[in-house]
Amino acid sequence: MNIMDFNVKKLAADAGTFLSRAVQFTEEKLGQAEKTELDAHLENLLSKAECTKIWTEKIMKQTEVLLQPNPNARIEEFVYEKLDRKAPSRINNPELLGQYMIDAGTEFGPGTAYGNALIKCGETQKRIGTADRELIQTSALNFLTPLRNFIEGDYKTIAKERKLLQNKRLDLDAAKTRLRKAKAAETKSSSEQELRITQSEFDRQAEITRLLLEGISSTHAHHLRCLNDFVEAQMTYYAQCYQYMLDLQKQLGSFPSNYLSNNNQTSGTPVPYALSNAIGPSAQASPGSLVITCPPNLNDLKESSNSRKARVLYDYDAANSTELSLLADEVITVFSVVGMDSDWLMGERGNQKGKVPITYLELLN
Repeated sequence: MNIMDFNVKKLAADAGTFLSRAVQFTEEKLGQAEKTELDAHLENLLSKAECTKIWTEKIMKQTEVLLQPNPNARIEEFVYEKLDRKAPSRINNPELLGQYMIDAGTEFGPGTAYGNALIKCGETQKRIGTADRELIQTSALNFLTPLRNFIEGDYKTIAKERKLLQNKRLDLDAAKTRLRKAKAAETKSSSEQELRITQSEFDRQAEITRLLLEGISSTHAHHLRCLNDFVEAQMTYYAQCYQYMLDLQKQLGSFPSNYLSNNNQTSGTPVPYALSNAIGPSAQASPGSLVITCPPNLNDLKESSNSRKARVLYDYDAANSTELSLLADEVITVFSVVGMDSDWLMGERGNQKGKVPITYLELLN
């Protein structure tokens, strides 16, 4: 029975305190009661903490989007994290593309130029996928986790103490109001004692809150170190990707001439102009590299002023108005023009005329 009486009294006291705070807060909003203002230093610390929280959340969420663009995957990872379980490993986009390329190259034939190139590209894409996975893991550990720990740990503690400070301030102002309204000597004495107690509690809570808020500067220093780790992880990732692609470019540019025999074509099959640009001048000029040659019959044509029929070997999109777009297997008329670059001929299709790359053509008898 005594325990029950105690609980009832405590509940009544808590309800009275809550009501007193609600009344004080409402009167302050209506301008009917005075409000104890926090000192300027504490206000600045509170503002700095709030600003840190807002921008940390934005940076954290956008970093998650950058590392994992798939929103469904992010939600799944979030659920597994809340359940304190490890998310299942899934193949990422570069790895999936790489596997498709390898499978396609294997089916087309590793002994063909296209099949071999697909396999090499696929292997490179899978390496990029592995590098991407390492970037995500490193960034999550060294950058996202500290930011999340601040939001879910330190700032929650700050928010809790800030709320307590707000309640202590309301209690203090309510006590000041009651003291002003007290008329009887006994009531006034009781109100003065209550004011001293609430003032002491408010000052103590303000000091606790201030000490916590001053730790924001240390948080900034810690997040700066985490940011450096994130930048370093990105640098490593992009350097790896660049090196992988550079190695791939060299491999594609170093196919021996007999590797150009694809789909039963002879080793002298010309290589499209677009591929020669992709390979780069250094690879074209190096010994044993892919060399674009002009078939003998085209050389004969360039030394004469006659026109000939030619079959187009590959599609070609004109780069400007002086060139002629081509479709594979169509037949056009070609002839040489004095002063024209050795890699080009003039082509005609009906009323259309323009330059065409000789490596896309096969003269007809």
